[in-house]
Amino acid sequence: MESLLPSCHCRANASRSLHLPSSGLSVGSSKANFSSRWVAISTKARQIDPVNYPSLKVYGKQSEESVMEKEEPIIPEVEIPLKYSSGSASPLGVSESQNGLNFAIFSKHASSVILCLKYLNRCAEDSNLELIEILLDPSKNRTEDIWHVCVEGLPQSGVLYGYRFDGPKEWERGHRYDSTVVLLDPYAKLVSGRNFFGDVTNKQCHFLGTYDFESLPFDWGPNYNLPNIPENELVIYEMNVRAFTADESSDLDPDICGSYLGVIEKIPHLLELGINAVELLPIFEFDEFEFQRFPNPRDHMVNTWGYSTLNFFAPMSRYASRGGGPLAASLELKQMVRALHNAGIEVILDVVYNHTNEADDKNPYTTSFRGIDNKVYYMLDDNSQLLNFSGCGNTLNCNHPVVRDLILDSLRHWVTEYHVDGFRFDLASVLCRDTDGTPLSAPPLIKAIAKDVVLSRCKIIAEPWDCGGLYLVGSFPNWDRWAEWNGKYRDDIRRFVKGDCGMKGSFATRISGSADLYQVNQRKPYHSVNFVIAHDGFSLYDLVSYNYKHNDANGEEGRDGCNDNFSWNCGFEGEIDDANINRLRSRQMKNFHLALMISQGVPMMLMGDEYGHTRYGNNNSYGHDTAVNHFQWGQLESKRDGQFRFFSKMIKFRHSHHMLRHTRFLTKNDVTWHEDNWENPESKFLAFTLHEEKHGGDIYLAFNAHDFFVEVTIPSPPHKNCWYRVVDTNLESPKDFVPEGVSFTGTQYNVAPYSSILLEAKP
Repeated sequence: MESLLPSCHCRANASRSLHLPSSGLSVGSSKANFSSRWVAISTKARQIDPVNYPSLKVYGKQSEESVMEKEEPIIPEVEIPLKYSSGSASPLGVSESQNGLNFAIFSKHASSVILCLKYLNRCAEDSNLELIEILLDPSKNRTEDIWHVCVEGLPQSGVLYGYRFDGPKEWERGHRYDSTVVLLDPYAKLVSGRNFFGDVTNKQCHFLGTYDFESLPFDWGPNYNLPNIPENELVIYEMNVRAFTADESSDLDPDICGSYLGVIEKIPHLLELGINAVELLPIFEFDEFEFQRFPNPRDHMVNTWGYSTLNFFAPMSRYASRGGGPLAASLELKQMVRALHNAGIEVILDVVYNHTNEADDKNPYTTSFRGIDNKVYYMLDDNSQLLNFSGCGNTLNCNHPVVRDLILDSLRHWVTEYHVDGFRFDLASVLCRDTDGTPLSAPPLIKAIAKDVVLSRCKIIAEPWDCGGLYLVGSFPNWDRWAEWNGKYRDDIRRFVKGDCGMKGSFATRISGSADLYQVNQRKPYHSVNFVIAHDGFSLYDLVSYNYKHNDANGEEGRDGCNDNFSWNCGFEGEIDDANINRLRSRQMKNFHLALMISQGVPMMLMGDEYGHTRYGNNNSYGHDTAVNHFQWGQLESKRDGQFRFFSKMIKFRHSHHMLRHTRFLTKNDVTWHEDNWENPESKFLAFTLHEEKHGGDIYLAFNAHDFFVEVTIPSPPHKNCWYRVVDTNLESPKDFVPEGVSFTGTQYNVAPYSSILLEAKP
């Protein structure tokens, strides 16, 4: 990788240094032609190009888009206007102390550590930049494996910082030190990089830590409360912050499209849909241009999903509006969380602790952990080479005590600083592996998360598999706290609804809460997060429109993405102007949604499925910052009275019927299965009644996955009640969902092919 500081070492003709015997520090002020993102101390400020330099936001105060020329106080090159002392080993990161700002960072194997500082709000003419470097003395600035220094005289904000590490050059022993690279502090709470998402003029920017100790605490408001929604009442909406409003069809101010503030503007849509929790694709700082660092088959793509973490504490700065930078991102994320909470919507973060952005040894992208202490932060094999259980080139050493503490500190930070309500852990089976990759029955990290006091109010959800084959659906170590993405639910529901043979029993098991997986110890039905569709894989529309993945646009010749989609194109691959096929596809999407919303457990749907978003058969669209992933608000409007209406009504029906969200597993008193044909693999029809004890408000459901009509006998309604047809997915809107119900007085119902019905008993 190209060095951030090609001329960092002090030269006799370009720097002055001061030896401070009281602290053991060597302090230098060096000049070099650095990247435009590493702006150092200057005696004079010039006009700043807002594309290349951050416009500083200080919690509600937006600076001008450009800074007018003005004289700055002259800092003579011969003076060092800062004071240094040994500092403290705790806390890690940057913190305020009585004597100034304390910097502390872990490295067990480093032999040399240099703190690099630069003032963010000053720039130099002719790219002749100055930099402060502080060489830490291991005899005075190291406590065990923590390197630290206290700096007095720094501004309370507006400073970028990083570290240069040197150490053993023994590749064969797992070390990857390179003293020319300035590295990001793993504990940096804010990260500065490029300002605007996808800014092609600034692809090679570097990412450095920054801080803010001068802003007032965020005002959450006098009437603010956390939603604290019980787990069994959740309806989760998986979404991407940028993709939600990035498209011009969002009809928002271009300055806030794709931002945290953009989400706020669209909260009315979420409320109309009826969901009460959003699960955000990663919002930790990541580099969207990571695929374009060198020529490769993916170098045309932009990382829009964000599963490639640079730092575990800092919010994605380019989700701030107007290119506002890291401080604005922090503020606006809090504003978004506050607005969602005030609307009764919880915020769950999709977090990636299984790997980082730093890739593999073949094409390394050294930004932080790798250059700080590769042997501690990553799993290595017996030959000291990177293990890869993540499919992304490296695997974080999650159960090493130092890394475990990092992850716990990160999670607590998001709860205390940003008030998030929970976390979904990507490839969480990695977190169940020992430092050598061996699966653990009682992983220390998983237990610590479950038992942590700060995290006790949080929803914690595992994606219980990894790319090394550790599949733990139903057996994830849980301490009766962890919920799981139920991958077996996804597969079994897909297979039954599309008409596979022999799936009726599995379908019944899944919609009734997956007791075969979760009825153990004190686990509950809501520990199953049920989903048919998620961000990776087909969208709901594509699930009923494509038999095969179409991933050529990804540049990997179709090798990427899952091959086992259990999809059915309803008779034609892709788009077609055939009314019968399109009606069948619409019916199937409604069947899937009905099944999801009447299932015991926690339902999760994907952003865009409420109108039938298509990715044109791409089932791994992580690298397309286009309409392939962007929410299409125009299409939503065209489907508002059709598919959107059905989806919204069905979600609200779930909210209003407690027997669809039990906190215990179903008993024979809760459900009657109208079935005596369980063992026939050719049978693809299932009917059952859910019982409501207090008022006899039973619900009758029937699912027909045959390609022919099935005439079914409807059981008698509870005493003094009558059946009302609420749902028939074979009917066109608005007859497909009638909230008040249509009176049904017969005993037979002819259920159409590939359709489902819901009857409700009422007086």
